[in-house]
Amino acid sequence: MGWASIYKRRMKVFALAVVIYLDYKSLQLREKWTKNSKKADLWEKAHECNAKRLLNLIVELEGLWVKLGQYLSTRADVLPPAYIRLLKQLQDSLPPRPLKEVRQTINKELGKSMDNLFLSFDNAPLATASIAQVHRATLSDGHEVVVKVQHEGIKEIILEDLKNAKSIVDWIAWAEPQYNFNPMIDEWCKEAPKELDFNIEAENTRIVSRNLGCKSNSEVNNINRVEVLIPEVIMSTERVLVLEYMDGVRLNDSESLQAMGVDKQKLVEEITRAYAHQIYVDGFFNGDPHPGNFLVSKAPPHHPILLDFGLTKGLSPSLKQALAKMFLASAEGDHVALLSSFAEMGLKLRLDLPEQVMEISNVFFRNSTPANEAQQNMKAFAEQRNKNLKVLQEKMNLNKKEVKRFNPVDAFPGDIIIFSRVINLLRGLSSSMDVRVVYVDIMRPFAESVLQCNVSRGPAFNANWIHDTPALSNTEDKLRKLLIELGNADKVLGIQVCAYKDGEVIIDTAAGVLGRYDPRPVQPDSLFPVFSVSKGITAGMLHWLVDQGRKLKLDDKVGNIWPEFGTNGKDQIKVHHVLNHTSGLHNAMADLTRENPLVMADWDECLNCIANTAPETEPGHVQQYHYLSFGWLCGGIIEHASSKKFQEILEEAFVRPLNIDGELYIGIPPGVESRLATLTSDMDEIKKLSEMANRPELPSSFQVQDVSQMASTLPALFNTLVARRSIIPAANAHCSARALARYYAALVDRGTVPPPHAHSSPTHPRLGSHPHTPKFPSLKPSKKQKKSDRLSEIVIAKDYTRVPSDDGMGNASTDKIFGNARIHDAFMGVEEYEDLVLPVGQFGLGFKRSYSEGGELIGFGHSGMGGSTGYCDVKNRFAIAVTLNKMNFGGVTAKVMKLVCSELDIPLPADFYRFTERISDDIDSNLAAPLIN
Repeated sequence: MGWASIYKRRMKVFALAVVIYLDYKSLQLREKWTKNSKKADLWEKAHECNAKRLLNLIVELEGLWVKLGQYLSTRADVLPPAYIRLLKQLQDSLPPRPLKEVRQTINKELGKSMDNLFLSFDNAPLATASIAQVHRATLSDGHEVVVKVQHEGIKEIILEDLKNAKSIVDWIAWAEPQYNFNPMIDEWCKEAPKELDFNIEAENTRIVSRNLGCKSNSEVNNINRVEVLIPEVIMSTERVLVLEYMDGVRLNDSESLQAMGVDKQKLVEEITRAYAHQIYVDGFFNGDPHPGNFLVSKAPPHHPILLDFGLTKGLSPSLKQALAKMFLASAEGDHVALLSSFAEMGLKLRLDLPEQVMEISNVFFRNSTPANEAQQNMKAFAEQRNKNLKVLQEKMNLNKKEVKRFNPVDAFPGDIIIFSRVINLLRGLSSSMDVRVVYVDIMRPFAESVLQCNVSRGPAFNANWIHDTPALSNTEDKLRKLLIELGNADKVLGIQVCAYKDGEVIIDTAAGVLGRYDPRPVQPDSLFPVFSVSKGITAGMLHWLVDQGRKLKLDDKVGNIWPEFGTNGKDQIKVHHVLNHTSGLHNAMADLTRENPLVMADWDECLNCIANTAPETEPGHVQQYHYLSFGWLCGGIIEHASSKKFQEILEEAFVRPLNIDGELYIGIPPGVESRLATLTSDMDEIKKLSEMANRPELPSSFQVQDVSQMASTLPALFNTLVARRSIIPAANAHCSARALARYYAALVDRGTVPPPHAHSSPTHPRLGSHPHTPKFPSLKPSKKQKKSDRLSEIVIAKDYTRVPSDDGMGNASTDKIFGNARIHDAFMGVEEYEDLVLPVGQFGLGFKRSYSEGGELIGFGHSGMGGSTGYCDVKNRFAIAVTLNKMNFGGVTAKVMKLVCSELDIPLPADFYRFTERISDDIDSNLAAPLIN
């Protein structure tokens, strides 16, 4: 193609783009002075006129523009009928190339004359498309085939058209910044040239046919088996492809389909299932499902025939899993999983908009609708877009012009462009066939099967089930063998164990997967929800304030610190009563949180409710576990005594001094979703728990039966983004085991900060290397707009406070987090602190006391519902943390503790000892008294 032709072709494309753009812009202005009754006609005439202009130019230019026209012709769900009606002609009925050109190409490519190759060759093509045309023929051996012959000179045309398309997209992005299609055209520029090599298409055809079992006669009952046909490849060269002939009817031949009695609904659903299988199961899919690439077999039962595998996309296993996760997250409204899937696939946002992201995802996977509802769909999309722009405008504090030029997407991975195209083409196909397809129902089994298949590959089938860090001790070697046993017995889904002995790390193991639908491996820096383990951290914060002399003492009346609290008979409650679970407020908030669990997400409302609650017993007389109220009681005291936010004190007291940034939170910030483990329940243990008797030391609203019910319902609640981001100091800490173990290692040494954590994985982040509050990428300001300061203010969610890097006194860190040499006595409520606790109670001041088998007080810690635990043995300078995402009631943790304590020759805490005494060597043995707190 000469430069004159290239220039002429380019000018025609740009001229039409400008004409159509200006026509619609002027129409928007004319509409303001047009009667409502005539507006519809005005738009219809404009659509008809512009669709004809577009069709005529596409037919004239051919090449890549035919591909664009074919794509647009399938979008009956969003485009006006005029475009669909006219552009449908491009699906298979372009003007054919001369037969002489076809013969020359065949002779040159196959190296033989037509007479030697074929007994017969139809001169009239079956179809002519953008790149090639297809003729029916009979091989010399009598085999009926179709011959796909590439147009002469089409390669140069396609490559030039790609350049022109890129220029137009750049221009559109400049004129209308909210319509930036650069990621899409970039991916198309990468993938489209592959369609010009028919050897690649031949191999793609074989792979997809094999993946879908098209040549298999297996009668195995597989719910994910699809019933489609794909022609067999006979031979191929770069520009000629010979395929098996299959007799079929085109999808747009409605009369023939009706005469054959084809059920269009089942037909389209089976095509959709075939693509769901290709995407989610195989990770290798046809990227061009427009109607011209399908036939319906004439022979009963009229299966779909899939054609043209030139544009075929392969997905890495990790991307395939991320796409499946994104689909299921959208179907279930799981914001955490959705944001995590984005991070996994490399889709980065510039700010935190979880609700809007979920809405857009739901629109993307929405049900298809008939073509006659396209106008209604466009109106709904426009309204939704305006709504999202308003949210963006308010969040960014931008004017209308500025918000149009703000792109909330920072990075859009090219690998998902073709996936997006396929979903849109399938929806358009359904609309053009006038059927409704519920994509969630059809695609869900395929997406689930991918994730469940990988999750179910326990240690027996997964050599990487244990994270690949070298063992730090013989004890860790034996622990890993135990974890493999538990994993094979389906008692462990994901787990972390970290332990310190004499100030050194001796265990740092991560194993399993992050969730039931999240087959990514658990890493050392993965964040687990640990329920009541949170209380040990919250209690430590309160002790830290006392130790710092921040106008707080253990025998202070809470009402003197927190004035609103000293009402309704609570004027005698002191700080030590709260820590010792003897305040009498053990059932506080129980009824409210049962009626509306999401009230827990409202920090201020919960503090108000606690302040207005009346105690059930006199302070200091009865110890009953404050399973939920404990956190808000401590939290209210912490904030009122320090005049700082709860999370500020957490960072100042522990996170920064211990160098565990990014791995210990109570209320997560935006940006850490991809590291979160997802909770699930061990239903076998829940069933056994429901058969156990109640326990007198627990409050009436938290008896065993209540715990059993909670354990089956709480995972769904605490997996939500709302709960994870909320400040619930009694129940929603998120941490890694190595961060939690480091905290307890400091406590066991009376506040002395341990040496830097051993870094045993060169491929994974060191403890403390994550930013504690992740930043979103900021938008580069335009020449007219310098808003870097304002943009940086919005990257953090408004309910998560950024904390300065020092403690307010110029000290970046300290070697000790506690100065009190008797801090152990304070934690356990002994010696000079014994008058502040109930003498025979199981709790000290905020921590659960731990006794040896012989009744000796040996340490303290706190377990959480589900089995996660933080614990330290004071006498033996031992600290350990266990985090789990498959909620059990202590059996897994007890086995871990038993092995580690036995190897180190230190006493096993009685709680775990009693547990293991009733557990035989059989993994599936009965429960003992569960570790509820």
